[in-house]
Amino acid sequence: MNTQIDLEIIILNYNSQFWLKKTLTTLQQYYISKTKYTVRVTVVDNNSTDQSIEIVRKEFKKVNLLALKSNNGFAAGNNVALKQSSAKYCMLLNSDVECTPQSNFDILLDFLESHPTVGVITPKVIFTNGKLDPACHRGEPTPLASLWYFMGLEKLFPNSLTFGAYHLAYKRLDSIHTIDACSGAAMIVRMEYTKQVGLLDERFFMYAEDLDWCKSFRDAGFLITYHPSVVVIHHKYKSGIKGTSKQIARKTRHHFYDTMLQYYDKHYATQYPGIVRWLLQYFIIIKKGAV
Repeated sequence: MNTQIDLEIIILNYNSQFWLKKTLTTLQQYYISKTKYTVRVTVVDNNSTDQSIEIVRKEFKKVNLLALKSNNGFAAGNNVALKQSSAKYCMLLNSDVECTPQSNFDILLDFLESHPTVGVITPKVIFTNGKLDPACHRGEPTPLASLWYFMGLEKLFPNSLTFGAYHLAYKRLDSIHTIDACSGAAMIVRMEYTKQVGLLDERFFMYAEDLDWCKSFRDAGFLITYHPSVVVIHHKYKSGIKGTSKQIARKTRHHFYDTMLQYYDKHYATQYPGIVRWLLQYFIIIKKGAV
């Protein structure tokens, strides 16, 4: 008889052997060994050339490993596991995320069990310095919200409903509340609702696919919830591309700016005159040159 899986934790990996090992070790230590739910851990490897696959096979034998033959990006890689999953809930967890004594994901599952209108839930994601990773607490990046943010007005007026809209900076970070979007670094989705919403849009190779997915859940009438009682640490820019941290950061920032235009084209291009897209493209060129 097959055991019903309550939660499948999907970790997408690409040449991140050191951080992947840390993720799997801390996940086991602080969550898997203590959970009351039936949990399955799946690592999807995007054709790594380091020792990631060997490490999983030798040191984490209970982990389900899906070794892909090519790197088709974040959305496509995660979708491989999502399509195969029979779990009630699936969690996307980055290979550069470290679990802590506060990483009891059962709290998030309990919340989902008692709040059927919630389609996506995120823990509080912090950096190693203890500061919030703002990507886990996002507003909808409308052209105006994005403009105010990149002009620095969010920092100047964080409590403003207008100028703080990009990261919902006016909301209390110590309270449970609804947000517009969270980060694919750590998010749990209710799989039943993906029948209506769909999976990750594979047009986005890296970045914005989480924003886009959250928007799809919201458009279908489901809520996105931020739950700060559960905490993970994000070692940002450590996963993804071989090389120094500076090289990784530069390349990933370029991906970030490129997907801004993709997201605009999908959701806003028909709502605004062509000059807006031209200005956005010009802004992206300037920002990429400054990185």
